[in-house]
This record gives sequence, C-alpha cells and structure tokens, in this order.
Amino acid sequence: MPLAAMESLKIFCDVVRQRSFSAGATLNHVSQSAVSQAISQIEKRLGVRLIDRSTRPFTLTSEGAMYYEECRDLVDRYVALEARLRSNGSQTVSRVRVASIYSLVLYNLYQYVEPFKKLYPEGSVTFDYLHPNEVYENVLNEKADLGLLSCPRTMRQLEMIPWRDEPMALVCPPSHPFARRSGVALKQLQGEEFVAFEAGLAVRSLVDRFLRQHKVDVRVTMAFDNIEAIKRAIENSGGVSILPKPTVQNEVANGSLAVVPLEGLAIARPLAIVYRRKRILTPAILDFISLLRADAGAAVASAAK
Repeated sequence: MPLAAMESLKIFCDVVRQRSFSAGATLNHVSQSAVSQAISQIEKRLGVRLIDRSTRPFTLTSEGAMYYEECRDLVDRYVALEARLRSNGSQTVSRVRVASIYSLVLYNLYQYVEPFKKLYPEGSVTFDYLHPNEVYENVLNEKADLGLLSCPRTMRQLEMIPWRDEPMALVCPPSHPFARRSGVALKQLQGEEFVAFEAGLAVRSLVDRFLRQHKVDVRVTMAFDNIEAIKRAIENSGGVSILPKPTVQNEVANGSLAVVPLEGLAIARPLAIVYRRKRILTPAILDFISLLRADAGAAVASAAK
C-alpha cells in the first residue's frame, strides 16, 4: 500500500475515533481542508459515501462503519510497527492516554510518569478521571489507550489485565459508636444508616451481594458515584459504609474517619487495566502497563495492614 494511502486511512480513522474533523486534523498536523480532501479521495476511489456530513455531529454510513472496523486494526498495526522500529533507534516519542475511574486519583497515578519518562524521555502520559461508563466509552472509541476500572465487566470488545485487589472495610466517623469497638458483628449493621455507591455500579453490586448473603438489611440514606463524595457524606451524616480500605488511609491517618473490623468481611474490589481487543499495543503502552503492575503486590500488602 502506498504511504500516502496509509496516511489517508489513518486520517479517516482518527476523524472517526475523535468524532471530529478538526481533532483529526490536529492529530495528523494537517489542515481541516486537507482532512476533508483525504476522506473525499478515499470515497471517490471506493465509489461509496463513508461519512454523512449532513448531520451534526456527522455519522458514519453503513459502508463507513464497515470500512472503519476493518481499517482501524490495519492502522493500529502500522502505527505500532513504526513505534517498534523507532524504538530501536536512540529515542522514541510516545504517548499513553489513560482513562481512570475517579477513586484512583488517590493512588497518585502521576507517580508512574517519572519512571516512564526515564524509558521515553520525549514521551507523555495523560490521565482523565471519569465515570466508569465514560472509561469504557473512551477505551472503545480509542480516545484512551488504557482504562483503569474496578469490578470490570466482561465485554467482547475488551481485553482485561488484572491489576490489584483492594480489601474492603467498614468505615464510620470517629464519633460513631462502632469506632470505639475492637470489632463489629454483622448483625449489628442491621438497620444502620448506610452511605452507598450509586445503584448500577459494579462495586455497589459487590457490597449489596455481601449484605444480602448474610441477611443484613441496612438503610441506604445516600448514594454517590464516587468514593470522595461517600467519604464526605460519612463525615457529615454520621452514617457508615463499606469502602476499599486503601481509599480511606489518609482520612484514618488524620482522624476524620475510622476503620473498624467487621465480622466475615472478606471481599475485595478488583481493579483491572483494560484496552480494546485486537488493538496492537505500542512498546510505550506495554511498558506503562508493566510499570503499573510492578508495584501492585506491594501496594496490596500495604493496604491490608
């Protein structure tokens, strides 16, 4: 395939991935007019319309959707091959885009940037903190190279790499009667005011299933889609919750929250790294995954203390 044809394919795939002609132009360092011309030339050569430009935002025709599905793997392999070849030289300019659930901001993911920069001095890592559904969407639409999720769903379009298992813990404010006990029996949770994860989140199902299996009914007074909001609600309302223990370490240290042993609580929130299936991962992405996984064991052991 001529180089110019491959570049046009990449432009087309970038426009579709970004859902924007201007964003596709920026990624390829060309004008928006050049992007339109490149796609028009592909359509002329094929004799079909790939993009319906009459709608805002644009939509793919059925032929365009088929063409994109087949071409994006070809483009990914081409980009990955170029990256591998360049990596055999002196330095590689590499970019890794990560979409993460909100709670992982507590892990200070930027700690992985410095070792990554030692491997790729001209490279970059960017993080977007999103609702879980948006993480899935960004990975599937290739706005992100990797996704970091808890309790990941099994999806045909995604590959999943286990990352960490976070032990769950009973959390309450220091003023709560539970905080003065060395342990709490499951039956003592019956009827307690409970600050929960939002319905529909996988971690909410994990906690609900545990309580249901032990025939414990709590009174859900509030529900949120992120851990930070749940922690603030516990502090202000006096209620309790079951949260991943690593996410409350700072609050336990400063005395704003307490963790109390709960009888029979042996569940963990699994964290995983996900990426689009069939995607060819560049050396930079593979190395960043290795950096994430390298300290996972030590982090889990520390959280369990």
